[in-house]
Formats: sequence, C-alpha cells, structure tokens
Amino acid sequence: MKKILLSLLIAVLIPLQACAQETWKEGTHYTVISDEATAKPEVLEFFSYWCPHCFQFEPLVKSIKAKLDSDTTFTKVHVNFMRFTTEAIQDDATRALMVARALKQEEAMNKAIFNYIHVQRSTVAGSKDLQNVFAVNGVEPAEFTKLSASFGVNSMLQKNNKTVDQYRKHLSGVPNFIVNGKYQAKFAAGMKEEDFVDLVVWLTKQK
Repeated sequence: MKKILLSLLIAVLIPLQACAQETWKEGTHYTVISDEATAKPEVLEFFSYWCPHCFQFEPLVKSIKAKLDSDTTFTKVHVNFMRFTTEAIQDDATRALMVARALKQEEAMNKAIFNYIHVQRSTVAGSKDLQNVFAVNGVEPAEFTKLSASFGVNSMLQKNNKTVDQYRKHLSGVPNFIVNGKYQAKFAAGMKEEDFVDLVVWLTKQK
C-alpha cells in the first residue's frame, strides 16, 4: 500500500513541477545572475523604507514568508542609495532595523517605520526620529541608544551593507528579490501578485 501511495504522489508531483517550469521562463520572469546557488535556500529582499513600492509590497512579503519551506531563510536588506533622502539618514534607518532584529521585534518595528513614513507622512531626519518611533512602540530610548552602539548591531549593519555591495550591480531599483544568490525575480507584465509570490517560492527550490 505504501508503494502505491508513493507512486501516486510522484505521479502528481512530476506534472506539477513540469507545469511550473513551463510557467516561469528565464529572461521573462527571472534572471540568472550567478553560476552557483547558495548552499541553503534563501530569499533576500532589497528594500528602502522611503520607497512607496516597497511599502505596497509588504503584504506580498508576508505571503512569501508564509509559503517558504522551513529550511529557507528570508532576510530584508535595507539599501542606502535611494534619492529620497541622504545616505547617512538611510544608514540610520538600516541601523534601526538591526536594532529591531536584535530585539527580536523586526516585524513590528519594520511595520512601525513604514507607517511612520507612508501613513503618518512624517519625516525621518535622523536617528532621533527613529528612536522616537521605537519609544512609541515600547522600546526605551536608553535601550535603543545602547543597542545602536553595540558590537552585535554594528556587525549586522556591516553585513547588511556588504550584501548591498555584493549585489549592487543588479539593483537598479527596489523592491528587488534575489533568490538562492543565483536568481533575480521579475514582476513581468500580466503577472498577478499571487503569481509573483509563487515565482519566488518556486525559485527557492531551484539549484
């Protein structure tokens, strides 16, 4: 009986895989940017808090994360090359994201920063404004300041910026999704939001 069930499962999965390969085409839906994939599946989302499209993409990001296999990592990578504000202020926002990550409050604070800029229409002029966003959401200013200067946050900040530098030539804009270090997902004409989610998830399974 087990052999019969296994055979039936394989019979179902193979056509589905073939269908996915026919649906997603290199050059149209994704670009190959490297000869080798990462050892473990991963999704890197390059984004900016000042980017309105990144803010609008947040529901899709949530859907992507919900559909990923348990062994696949998803990492938000904040860029500092957008023209909405200065590089220094963008770096302050990156540091704030790392503070949130250190506090294990990344999702909540990520939403708070996005809302501060795009919903409340408030201006971020530096670290002090970001500290205030954290304070409104229950993080004491002293804790924010301490973590901002910590070795751990500085290390995460350096790693974030190193990742930006690594893929910079492929980042003409954001949001931008690099999968397994090898594939760059593209929101092609005619695609629906759920199609893009399925594309990213499918790419994580490619070598």
